[in-house]
Amino acid sequence: MPVLNIYKLDGSQAGTIEINNDIFGIEPNKHVMHEVLVAELAEARQGSASTKTRAEVRGGGRKPFRQKGTGRARQGSTRAPHMVGGGVVHGPKPRNYAKKVNKKVRKLALKSALATKISEGNVIVLDDFALETPKTKTFIDFAKALNFDGVKQLYITNDDTDNIDRDYFLYLSTRNIEKVAAINTRDLSIYWLIKQDKVILTKEALATIEEVLA
Repeated sequence: MPVLNIYKLDGSQAGTIEINNDIFGIEPNKHVMHEVLVAELAEARQGSASTKTRAEVRGGGRKPFRQKGTGRARQGSTRAPHMVGGGVVHGPKPRNYAKKVNKKVRKLALKSALATKISEGNVIVLDDFALETPKTKTFIDFAKALNFDGVKQLYITNDDTDNIDRDYFLYLSTRNIEKVAAINTRDLSIYWLIKQDKVILTKEALATIEEVLA
């Protein structure tokens, strides 16, 4: 079984923990990871770009000049696409960019991304910790102790109402550190796992991920 190191908040090691080989020890499927990443990036697009057609722009109700005798090309409206202030032809309209991805495919992609990180030695577990107040310096010192200083780090906490203050304090403590992100297990995605170099899981988050991906 794969084994992850457990560290305390002061940077000292607090043992190891065995993880499920069927989840975190699989052969990564790069094609599935790419498919899910494309879907996640597509879902993040607002799709709110909008232009007006010649039927929607204001004005143009009157024929700009008489049909014959001016020497100019005949025109029926000043709001035709080739005119200044006219409508747009084939312009963007609000749309939904979301792509359908099956649940099993999304699970396999997350397993593959986590297995890749673990095989590279880029995943550790953060031991139980108690924060009475948000403290950015605590996590700066933690990163220095593990030689993570200046490295992209991803903290993953659990969606646990019993520890909501503690996990929120972790978020507040890390949000102002460069290259560091803190997310909840609900927001775990291929994008974040690929974007960040080091992944730091709380024990509760690890248990939740194992349960969800099993």
